[in-house]
Amino acid sequence: MHLNQPRTVRSSWVCNRCTPLTAYKALVEMHKAGQVSFKHVVTFNMDEYVGLPKEHPESYHSFMHRNFFDHVDIPAENINLLNGNAPDIDAECRRYEEKIRSYGKIHLFMGGVGNDGHIAFNEPASSLASRTRIKTLTHETRVANSRFFDGDVDLVPKYALTVGVGTLLDAEEVMILVLGHQKALALQAAVEGNVNHMRTITCLQLHPKAVIVCDEPSTMELKVKTLKYFNELEAENIKGL
Repeated sequence: MHLNQPRTVRSSWVCNRCTPLTAYKALVEMHKAGQVSFKHVVTFNMDEYVGLPKEHPESYHSFMHRNFFDHVDIPAENINLLNGNAPDIDAECRRYEEKIRSYGKIHLFMGGVGNDGHIAFNEPASSLASRTRIKTLTHETRVANSRFFDGDVDLVPKYALTVGVGTLLDAEEVMILVLGHQKALALQAAVEGNVNHMRTITCLQLHPKAVIVCDEPSTMELKVKTLKYFNELEAENIKGL
């Protein structure tokens, strides 16, 4: 992407950690090169641990500042983060939903997916109509996230605040990044499976403008015909680029 003048993005988006980390790094480099400005971007993080101090290095608050916010020109007042230490959790969740509505809508929801097919912390059996709320994390999710807590699952919080599946579906566009063979079953469910609250990534089938960006290892469980079809679509769509 080469622009003669810095591009000012006017949008709101939801983001999280881990899978989009490479995207954050690319956006930071584009900003440093004068190719993009975030002065008019409003962000809403999709989740936060409950009971973990925001100064903790593994809080999503710390992660986002360390890897993105502190390196671009986004105004502090445009950064929206869930407070996992709020005295009234239900009120905090309502506040967050109301703040999102005050901007009209989320223009871009960007995130990854868990090995079991969950988006944000909408764990298996989450309502597809859910809004921002507190969720109990599955043992599988806590084990997966223990790599950020010195491998000790007991240090991983048991609860988290998360935007809901309904919140996600309200976004104008949704982009989910699926990377690695460990996400192959989740991708298969999203593309070839039925809409199912046990794998909340399948809700993308209900969205009019959803995009999945994936690598080759994550496609290992897809049918040959499915993969061939999407490869042909991609080849057609990138003609002339």
